[in-house]
Amino acid sequence: MSEARYGFLRANALSLAFGALFLVTLVGQAISGAADVNAQQVANGLPPVSLLDYVTSSSFGVDVMENWQSEYLQFFLYTFATVWLVQRGSSESKEPGKEGTESAREQRMGPHAQHDSPAWARTGGWRTALFSRSLGLVMGGLFLLTWVASSIAGWAAFNSEQLADRQDPVGWVGYLGEADFWNRSFQNWQSEMLAVGSMAVFSVYLRQRGSPESKPVGTAHADTGQTG
Repeated sequence: MSEARYGFLRANALSLAFGALFLVTLVGQAISGAADVNAQQVANGLPPVSLLDYVTSSSFGVDVMENWQSEYLQFFLYTFATVWLVQRGSSESKEPGKEGTESAREQRMGPHAQHDSPAWARTGGWRTALFSRSLGLVMGGLFLLTWVASSIAGWAAFNSEQLADRQDPVGWVGYLGEADFWNRSFQNWQSEMLAVGSMAVFSVYLRQRGSPESKPVGTAHADTGQTG
């Protein structure tokens, strides 16, 4: 169905809804985080900080970037892993025996492209090769960018604590070897790996009627790759 038939809002409701929820929860994180910091400031006999000062601080920055980079890591790994790995019965998986990048015919690439296929799927050469891996590359690139941003923000926050404790600050490379950095990273990464693995297994045996993330309600547990 075309976007013109349904209108912009209805045709893009999923991305718009999650975009709005993202903004609401980010604002909620900022407000609650500032309140928590100010409660500690008052308890220590220090003046409170403004919301603007808090959201521009390394403390807020590292919390946000740590979560973003773990999410992009999850999707980056899942995008590539599902090319080669399968989970029998899961709607999140290809059928066993169909591992791999599939043929040009199956992927509707080059001479097998259809009239409404994206232009770079039809042209062949480096453009098609790049476009055929673009989702994973973008997710990987966003993970690297947010990982760097997270490490810089964490480094600044770590050095603030070092100075407050009258200890010497460390350089950025030195911070990458600190337990603080890896503790922050693994805290987020392990939760993402658990969530993805759980979803792959739960979708074998559980259903959500009408959701494309689930198999049709009456589909056998062993059927793989089907969606409702």
